[in-house]
Amino acid sequence: MTRRDLSAPTRRTVVRAAAATAVAVPVLVTATGARAADGPAFLHGVASGDPLPDGILLWTRVTPSPGAVPGSGLGADTAVSWEIAEDKAFTRITARGTTVARAASDHTVKADVRGLSPATTYWFRFSAGDGQPVLSPVGRTRTAPGTDAAVGRVRFGVVSCANWEAGWFSPYRHLAARPDLDAVLHLGDYIYEYASGSYPTQDTVVRPHAPLHEITTRADYRVRHGTYKTDPDLQALHAAHPVIAIWDDHEFANDAWSGGAENHSPDTEGAWRDRVAAAKQAYFEWMPVRTSTEGTVHRRLRFGRLADLHLLDLRSFRSEQLSIGDGAVDDPERTITGRAQLDWLKAGLAGSDAVWKLVGTSVMISPVAFGSLPAHLLGPLAGLLGLPSGGLAVNVDQWDGYTADREELISHLRDHSVTNTVFLTGDIHMAWANDVPVKAATYPLSASAATEFVVTSVTSDNLDDILRVAPQTVSLVAATALRAANRHVKWVDLDSHGYGVLDVTAERSQMDYYKVSDKTAKDAVSSWVRSYRTLSGTQRAERADAPVH
Repeated sequence: MTRRDLSAPTRRTVVRAAAATAVAVPVLVTATGARAADGPAFLHGVASGDPLPDGILLWTRVTPSPGAVPGSGLGADTAVSWEIAEDKAFTRITARGTTVARAASDHTVKADVRGLSPATTYWFRFSAGDGQPVLSPVGRTRTAPGTDAAVGRVRFGVVSCANWEAGWFSPYRHLAARPDLDAVLHLGDYIYEYASGSYPTQDTVVRPHAPLHEITTRADYRVRHGTYKTDPDLQALHAAHPVIAIWDDHEFANDAWSGGAENHSPDTEGAWRDRVAAAKQAYFEWMPVRTSTEGTVHRRLRFGRLADLHLLDLRSFRSEQLSIGDGAVDDPERTITGRAQLDWLKAGLAGSDAVWKLVGTSVMISPVAFGSLPAHLLGPLAGLLGLPSGGLAVNVDQWDGYTADREELISHLRDHSVTNTVFLTGDIHMAWANDVPVKAATYPLSASAATEFVVTSVTSDNLDDILRVAPQTVSLVAATALRAANRHVKWVDLDSHGYGVLDVTAERSQMDYYKVSDKTAKDAVSSWVRSYRTLSGTQRAERADAPVH
């Protein structure tokens, strides 16, 4: 893999705003989202992503005719116009342009708009159809601060692990309603690949997946992405904020690695490389991320001199997970990042002049060991953490299964005096606040090199769901044992579903953790649970008394 900064777009993907302003857009009179006879419609919402100081990526999907559903390959190529304005009424148009929604890209379209002003809120929309064009819903977005700007604050929503069948996406609705976010960071498992009823069990399915079978082909992945983007709360999130997304395993298959996955069977499901290619094509079509010619999502975004955000791809280049207890987890030839990506990350962290170095990682970097847990709790926790029922202190799908990469990265932070590194993580359906110790066994006598804030799942099952008990019925016992065996873990919530809000200033980075009342209720309410912060220069997580307002 060639090393380069993936925030730099290719010439083919950039739509220059200065040139776009010369393109005429027809008068837009048809009601938003409506279909004129058998004409086009915008049924999957609008989105924006990957904000830059001078640009933003806009996304939508056009349904050109009633039968042209996602994954079908049906429907004519359709001209689509877009425009971006300084006001919601579109009286001050900043840029406009045209593109084509093609069957070859599942009628999804992207416009990489440049020439915008930094740290500025914009409104955008699309239109399609002859005569009286149909309007898309209106979206709101925001550019990043200038590269060298002195920034007082940046604030992100943080989410992970949204299983369609396990519940409703009310965390997205609550984040959409917040006017104070610069962007939303999605840390992976945006979709799930399972057959309906296989995860969670059939009797707990809130709403069935489409297609019903496990997805393996390009058409399957397109249908699944399209299904997710019919959710009104997810549409609201995308329409309200730019989303910065990376993938984890379930965008492909469970416990994916560079050569396969736990639930991929080549004899019946074909070659893994074909499945990955299909999944990646659908992902880049359906997600508001800049398409990488190298087939990866690792990239870097900057928010003035306050924060650099380093985003990782921990599925495309990793070695196969080992069996629990295999001492080869320490083998320096094994990798979770791949050599080129690890070198890119190290160079970016050491060379950053930002106050904060934020790292978006789909799986937890902090080590996890088990103390004495009752058997009825050890089993379910082992399933969530990738551990055996015997409780060996290795989580082989996380960085615990690739200790050489972790040791090299942590040593690099120490050797180059890289401070204020905060890992932002999803994946394990629990909320954590951790120090990242140089030597876990001797913590807190040994130093902490960074901190880690892990957000819980939007809907995917956690401890109380697996045990089918009320929240905190058994989790307090498990959390106490986990913290006793892992003194670098400051706090863990094993039961809640929800989201985080990360507030960054020059003085501290603070994660506010929120939960929703019931993932199976469409109208679930949100409440604050806990806050943890890292003060500048400390490399330690400490409890904060209240969320940031």
